[in-house]
Amino acid sequence: MADKTITLSNLSPARGSTQPRKRVGRGPGSGLGKTSGKGHKGHKARTGGGTNPGFEGGQMPMYRRLPKRGFTNPFRVENQAVNLSRLKQVSVTEVTPETLYSAGLIGKADAPVKLLGSGDADRAYTVRGVSLSASARAKIEAAGGTIEG
Repeated sequence: MADKTITLSNLSPARGSTQPRKRVGRGPGSGLGKTSGKGHKGHKARTGGGTNPGFEGGQMPMYRRLPKRGFTNPFRVENQAVNLSRLKQVSVTEVTPETLYSAGLIGKADAPVKLLGSGDADRAYTVRGVSLSASARAKIEAAGGTIEG
């Protein structure tokens, strides 16, 4: 029985996953000679021929017909929102971006986090490194919690 060990010397792509390079302009016997599969003359037969993605055949393109308004602030800070009602999933009493990330309440540990006041504070939390809404701050302090920083 032959050894079927895979090594670098016997690796090959799966059957049908690769195709030979298309060699154009190599004579009439190749099937892609003379015009190299581009037909006769015309804009798309030329070098660099083709239009930009928004081209509409000379008609004024949509991106120029539509009015432009507004402004996008490049310095906008997007907070990750966490409601008070979801803090029940965190077993610890210290609320930091790290504990919220490890509990799966936020997606990024290094992005800013904001606690919102939907729900109730079920125990006294110590909040550190997280911004709060006014209602969340009032509910945490009413439950005996502290807010640091």
